Amino acid sequence: MPIKDWPESERPRERLLSHGPATLSDAELLAIFLRTGVAGASALDLARALLQRFDGLNALVAASLTEFTATKGLGEAKYVQLQAAIELARRALDEELRRNTVLSSPDRVRQYLQLRLGQREHEVFAVLYLDAQNRLLKTEELFRGTLTQTSVHPREVVKQALRHNAAAVILAHNHPSGLAEPSRADELLTKVLKEALALVEVRVLDHLIVTANSAVSFAERGLL
Repeated sequence: MPIKDWPESERPRERLLSHGPATLSDAELLAIFLRTGVAGASALDLARALLQRFDGLNALVAASLTEFTATKGLGEAKYVQLQAAIELARRALDEELRRNTVLSSPDRVRQYLQLRLGQREHEVFAVLYLDAQNRLLKTEELFRGTLTQTSVHPREVVKQALRHNAAAVILAHNHPSGLAEPSRADELLTKVLKEALALVEVRVLDHLIVTANSAVSFAERGLL
């Protein structure tokens, strides 16, 4: 049965307007995004099938155009809309971090980094440059590596920190394996970068390892 024929209290769009987006399931939110279904399946049916096929939202969001459009009823236009929605979310979080101190919203920092790095298929090392009030000045992806190793040059990190006149930084990188646990190499790299940045009076507030589903903070683990 098409969603428009459902009782009004059960339609995802009407429920969102009445009770807010947080009350809806992943499938219901995705159904609102899809708007229409295909022959024999409502938008909600299609949303449930997609989540099952991709085993959740994270893999769906990270799907390539070819993977996404392999499902009947999903074309290039829907793919473009989804990517635009994700980018809007990233930019909204970026804007929030520029207005507020990162220490006042650590969860937002994690969400921002997970959206930005969590789905990458290769390792990416990024630095968040902060002003004296711990507001975000700039985020830069400085180094890329293979699936298992990234070569990070401390001199480049220091140079960019000085270029942005940063008072502090947050280091971040992703683990494409899906396991956010820091390795011994991650701990040694953090120590080297902290010592190098201390020479130019730039503080390292944290080093975050992110995946699509999780994030580990060195500061919280007592590893800084």
